[in-house]
Amino acid sequence: MNRKLTTESGSQVADNQNSQTAGAEGPVLLQDQHLIEKLARFNRERIPERIVHARGSGAFGHFEVTNDVTPWTRASFLSEIGKKTETFARFSTVAGGRGSLGTARDPRGFAVKFYTEEGNYDLTGNNTPIFFIRDPLKFPDFIHSQKPDPYTNRQEPDNVWDFFSLSPEATHMFTWLFGDRGIPASYRHMNGYGSHTFQWVNGAGEAFWVKYHFKTDQGIRTLTNEEAARIGGEDPESHQSDLLGAIDQGDYPSWTLKVQIMPTEQAKNYRFKPFDLTKVWPHADFPLLEVGRLVLDRNPDNYFADVEQAGFDPGHFVPGIGPSPDKMLQGRLFAYGDAHRYRLGVNHTQLPVNRPHATDADNYGRDGSMRFDGNKGREKNYEPNSFGGPIQTGESLYSGLDSQGQSGTFEWNDRQGDDYSQAGALYRLMSEDARSRLVASIADGLSQVSKQDIIDRSVEHFRAADPEYGNRVEQAVENRR
Repeated sequence: MNRKLTTESGSQVADNQNSQTAGAEGPVLLQDQHLIEKLARFNRERIPERIVHARGSGAFGHFEVTNDVTPWTRASFLSEIGKKTETFARFSTVAGGRGSLGTARDPRGFAVKFYTEEGNYDLTGNNTPIFFIRDPLKFPDFIHSQKPDPYTNRQEPDNVWDFFSLSPEATHMFTWLFGDRGIPASYRHMNGYGSHTFQWVNGAGEAFWVKYHFKTDQGIRTLTNEEAARIGGEDPESHQSDLLGAIDQGDYPSWTLKVQIMPTEQAKNYRFKPFDLTKVWPHADFPLLEVGRLVLDRNPDNYFADVEQAGFDPGHFVPGIGPSPDKMLQGRLFAYGDAHRYRLGVNHTQLPVNRPHATDADNYGRDGSMRFDGNKGREKNYEPNSFGGPIQTGESLYSGLDSQGQSGTFEWNDRQGDDYSQAGALYRLMSEDARSRLVASIADGLSQVSKQDIIDRSVEHFRAADPEYGNRVEQAVENRR
């Protein structure tokens, strides 16, 4: 028996090919409820685009613990070797809109939602262990410098490089971004990082600082500028196509999660601030420790329902995991949830992709746009109450953060004293061929800048990182002008 086409209210549709008109040749009638409803729904099919990370792909999978990490965290989903937790991961570019090229030279978002029995834990990172800035107050300005110009409506080299030239802390990230790993060949062939420093707390209440590294089991593969232009021109959805096809064919991508752990006492006197998002922790000081394996093995049946409506919030912690004093992380703890409340609505946490899967959410949140369950019926919506509602546990998820001194705004004062040493170290770590490609990629953009002072300031940042680095960039820019 064929299924009957119906309206939104469930009434059957007699004709889905012809609108009602006033006679065979007359105008269309407003009384055609099916037509009006269909057009009105079509006009509202798009929700607001993400300001950043708009172009993305996602898949479901699981995380399996492969090493005992209970000495450092009491998080239940990490409590025993062999334990598996359902996950959803989303990968994305950052600056471009949904229609931008998937092969753009741009950081890639790497977000993982763990559906644990203690609630959802969201880890919202990138494919880079560092970032351009370290204070959230600068984030809107940074993104505006990367977005289309108000006049030309396109990304302008003047804006990109002007912001960089006035933000020396971005030198490390620009060196990373314009290097070979700036354009991954696919989402499967890149690493992921929590980027920020987080807090782990063990069963004894001892706290540790931690950084996450998801190492791709497929191996690192990247694209040159020429390969990216060709592949992006042939298939702007190349990264989406690759991830979708691999999982459909049973070639499930995976990543080995490793962490760096720093005792809290050591952080107080370490040679630079360990909560600085523009710096990495040297592996010689804090070696990688294996935790487990992330495997993606199921594509969403509907892209909009799961990938577009997915909301990751770095404030979603579980017992044994918490934030650090990283200023960028502190800003994101508000910004991400607020973005979802604007873009998806206050009840977005009830959507299937966002709701807890291994437990239930039980609180006094009520009402709001698009509330699609029973809204807790006649249950009381205040606390405390005498009618059996949920009550507080009195158990903290993580340890408190140290705070001292008078409140105010303070200029950054790094123990290491510069923004360039790690950028220079990264440059010297590269092979000669990789250095040449890095310099060429930087010069391609910097040579298009209209103001010489912007170029000069930018070159000086690279020269401060390494004299050879800056000299080569300067020469390459001159050769292109």
